[in-house]
Amino acid sequence: MPTITIRPATPGDIGLILDLVRELAEYEREPGAAVATPEQMRRALFGDPARDGKGAGIAECVMGEVDGVPAGFALFFHNFSTWTGRPGIYLEDLFVRPHARGVGLGKALLKHLARIAVERGCGRFQWSVLDWNTPAIDFYKSLGAEAMDEWTVYRVHEEALTRLAAEGG
Repeated sequence: MPTITIRPATPGDIGLILDLVRELAEYEREPGAAVATPEQMRRALFGDPARDGKGAGIAECVMGEVDGVPAGFALFFHNFSTWTGRPGIYLEDLFVRPHARGVGLGKALLKHLARIAVERGCGRFQWSVLDWNTPAIDFYKSLGAEAMDEWTVYRVHEEALTRLAAEGG
């Protein structure tokens, strides 16, 4: 049985995190969309002490290792429910390299984040999955996750975001 380890990401993991993000983008059929730079990722995860004085980022990341070899990651941040008055955790990305799938790393990463959510008093833990990704959907359902089919995600980005921000009113 392989040994699975989950640990917080460190600044020294930035290159590895970006490699895993690019691998995830390839898996999700959007290889050109992963354009984050090391500096952007470092600021997002660890902050900019020179600017904010705290050294805290807006997102967090944990690394998953199998027998001491990096094999996956989970990147997340807090959201908030106005209805319950409690924070939640939103899982932005979860990825396990193909050679490490099926050994329990994905489940270990999700369980780790669930524990963080409970420890922090979060009322929910949620994420999105592409509708064609049936292996992931089946996996999430096996863990008790429920699809929120009555909700439709909307996004304003790139040029549309710039236009919206520039509109008077």
